[in-house]
Amino acid sequence: MRVVVQRSREAKVTVAGTVVGNILYGFVLLVGITHEDDASDAAYLADKIVNLRVFEDENGKMNLSLLDVGGEILSISQFTLYGDCRKGRRPNFMDAAKPGQAVEIYAIFNQLLSEKGIHVETGRFGEMMNVELNNDGPVTLIIDSKEAKKPERR
Repeated sequence: MRVVVQRSREAKVTVAGTVVGNILYGFVLLVGITHEDDASDAAYLADKIVNLRVFEDENGKMNLSLLDVGGEILSISQFTLYGDCRKGRRPNFMDAAKPGQAVEIYAIFNQLLSEKGIHVETGRFGEMMNVELNNDGPVTLIIDSKEAKKPERR
């Protein structure tokens, strides 16, 4: 799984002109799922994301987590995160999971976030969505569950 994490002051997602999810403060997550992902990838990323210390403390240092600040999550499914642009001019999406598998892992991921005490709003899986966000900082990170299996760089 691959997630783009964006710290946000406010965000919303619309489908066909109707707001289907919105948050005031927290993270916008763009969530991509590949063929080999399973519930363990979702669990790793849910834990990592809610505990990321990227919110400012009283001294202006990024030292607080989403849990510490009572933030929310707007989670958006994003198969294009697995687009391969190495050949030609049109991305190849062969690495993205098929919709049946992806929707299952995406639902597990969002449920795990909720179980950690986070209010989670979502877009609609497989729909054309318009995502609006006020990116705070900006702070944008990319986290990949497969990177957890590699040794840390020092």
